[in-house]
Amino acid sequence: LLSYFSFPCRYFRWWYKKTRIEKKSAFIDLLCAVPLQQIYGCPLGGIGGGTITRGWRGEFCRWQLNPGIYHYETVIADQFTVCLRCKGQTVYQQVLSVERPNTLQGWNWGYCGHYAFYHALYPRAWMVYELPGQNVVLTCRQVSPVIPHDYKDSSLPVGVFIWEVENGRDEDVDVSIMFSLQNGMGTKEDRSGGHWNEPFTFEKEGERVAGVLLHHCTRVNPFTLAISAREKAGTGVTHLTAFNPTGSGREVWQDLLQDGRLDSPAGKSSLTEKGEVTAAAVCASCRVPARGHRTLELALAWDMPRVHFGSKEKLHLRRYTRFFGSGGDAAPALSHHALTHYEEWERKIEAWQKPILENSQLPSWYKSALFNELYFVTDGGTIWVELPPDCRAEDLQGPAGAGLSHLLPVLQEYGRFAYLEGQEYRMYNTYDVHFYASFALVMLWPKLQISLQYDIAVTVVNEDVQPRQYLMCGQTAQVKLKNVVPHDIGDPGDEPWQRVNAYLMHDTADWKDLNLKFVLQVYRDYYLTHDSLYLRDMWPVCQAVMESELKFDIDNDGLIENGGFADQTYDAWVVNGASAYCGGLWLAAVCMMCKMAEVLGDAEIQQKYTDILSKGKEAFERMLWNGKYYNYDSSGSDTSSSIMSDQCAGQWFLGACGLDQGEFEVFPKSHVVSALKTIFEKNVMSFAGGTMGAVNGMRPDGVPDTSSVQSNEVWIGVVYALAATMIQEGLVEEGFRTAEGCYRTVWERLGMAFQTPEAYREKKVYRSLAYMRPLSIWSMQLALERRADWAPAPVHPPQVPIHP
Repeated sequence: LLSYFSFPCRYFRWWYKKTRIEKKSAFIDLLCAVPLQQIYGCPLGGIGGGTITRGWRGEFCRWQLNPGIYHYETVIADQFTVCLRCKGQTVYQQVLSVERPNTLQGWNWGYCGHYAFYHALYPRAWMVYELPGQNVVLTCRQVSPVIPHDYKDSSLPVGVFIWEVENGRDEDVDVSIMFSLQNGMGTKEDRSGGHWNEPFTFEKEGERVAGVLLHHCTRVNPFTLAISAREKAGTGVTHLTAFNPTGSGREVWQDLLQDGRLDSPAGKSSLTEKGEVTAAAVCASCRVPARGHRTLELALAWDMPRVHFGSKEKLHLRRYTRFFGSGGDAAPALSHHALTHYEEWERKIEAWQKPILENSQLPSWYKSALFNELYFVTDGGTIWVELPPDCRAEDLQGPAGAGLSHLLPVLQEYGRFAYLEGQEYRMYNTYDVHFYASFALVMLWPKLQISLQYDIAVTVVNEDVQPRQYLMCGQTAQVKLKNVVPHDIGDPGDEPWQRVNAYLMHDTADWKDLNLKFVLQVYRDYYLTHDSLYLRDMWPVCQAVMESELKFDIDNDGLIENGGFADQTYDAWVVNGASAYCGGLWLAAVCMMCKMAEVLGDAEIQQKYTDILSKGKEAFERMLWNGKYYNYDSSGSDTSSSIMSDQCAGQWFLGACGLDQGEFEVFPKSHVVSALKTIFEKNVMSFAGGTMGAVNGMRPDGVPDTSSVQSNEVWIGVVYALAATMIQEGLVEEGFRTAEGCYRTVWERLGMAFQTPEAYREKKVYRSLAYMRPLSIWSMQLALERRADWAPAPVHPPQVPIHP
């Protein structure tokens, strides 16, 4: 116990050295959490090229252009402004923002929020402005290229703003939309000097786009921002190359006010001086006939093609450079591509979402949750990079030579993908959590899941013998042991892929869940993708990690034992002896080893694991089943009999792979249903009046288990997985009721839209904003599609709505 009490001292010593002496960020900063701001809306950008999040009031307020690194700055100059003119006179000019800032005071701020409405259905959002007293309605539709099974346009760092203008007047109106943008992300680098802007036009196949490039010339990871609009018959595009966003902005305002256009000076701006900030604007204008409607199309693109992580050791090229080049000059072509292809993107997005949105059997909160939780695929500090052109298999395999025959072709074709455990928990591809989130990837971008699995497989067979002290127990052990699954692929502040296991809390070589979660995902991926080359490559790796896992079956009863510390994803919840969570995952993995051996014709291994399975099943039931549910563990401690909401995690994966009946039934059906009904009655309905999802641990008397900081938390991603398990077992209403509590708590009551945390408690305590695990909601969708009575509505030819 002493070692646990000394954890705070060890952590503080480590934190002080890391953050104050080395001036680096902590992989988990327990002392400086990101403050909650209830402002976020739908992020902009595709997968792995960086993201810019807009708030639900239209502000540009969360920036992740450097991979995995977040800046939470609202940049006040980044705005849309409308100008209305009738009979040659400007009758209305307004920044479409409710803010009243102390800069740019020459602009007309303070739009009345009563006349604006926001809707988000990721990857699109709608902002409706009913301009007061003007009889004109503006609808800005925001679109990002996040398209399932698309590995090209889905990688692009762009967002499009389609402005629909409805003129309810009896006279024509000239309408201009001005888009202004600061050169930078609102950080101190904006003032570092040497930045500059220039106008551009880009014409291809008869389509012309015009705007301004804002070159942000930092020493590490320089980038270019581009604001632009599409020129077409009846639409004029004008620009202002540079203005000072820290001044009054009067010259910009007067320029627009005068004739609804901007001056459009030619030539580049001068370089900024140190301490100076610059901004630019582009304006699209058209005449809208009386009682008519017109469309103006604007875009934002950003081009940071070549990136270094914190260590600056290796240069990485982002995925989109495969299509647009890595010279740092792609912003005009990206802008053009976005403005000429967004209609096609929307058709594909509609075709994907429509059957779910039109299914009247599904509750509307679920439709919102299912699509909006997907924000994390792009906005999870996500990076998607190409392999270097001269990369050889040996370079990837590591010293141990992983022997993965399709590693090189897979990574060459689909690149390398990584996303953070959470915006505050800065470790890439945290594997115990990805286990839950992976359903979103394997269902929508299966090649990214397979690429990620190859990366994990390589690290399994390699080791890192460097010793280090682990913060929780204070003991020293090597960074990475051979033939075990890593906790994560690395820290964006270091060199991911090169140095794994940024997680310093525990030595995860002794964790009981990581190896099992690899095996479970391999078979699940094969089952859903039918990729037999992948299965063949992963088979020896599965055997290696299961051999490593077998040593945890100390009494040789076919069931692994936990080690008396928090040795699994619940890394502050101690578990001892046989346990429902790890024991259940173990039996599911053993079952899948039998199934994979059968598919691959490996009779010897099949027999080996069949024998283990029959012993293990008997031990599991004998030691943990209490007649109603599976006990938390077999240690006989005060909390052994706690009801764990995640006790059926093994069954969840078996059910997703069709291995839950007949010869492959691991857990008796009646026991699974009884356990799920007990969880529903106790962890869901007896907690917070059934309105907050399922608490992780509940005592049999209906009081939350407070034996650890995690046992009385609700983990949103675990709840979605539990709901999926309920749906798989026919408890559909219970599943929806369970998950609804989480959605309503996070997205409605707590105002945590687009930053779903890992956890919350009954009384307003939350932990780790913008977290990976809630992507597990896609396992609910898989469970629904698997049910015989699931019939998606017929897909009509997609029509893009103007309004949501």
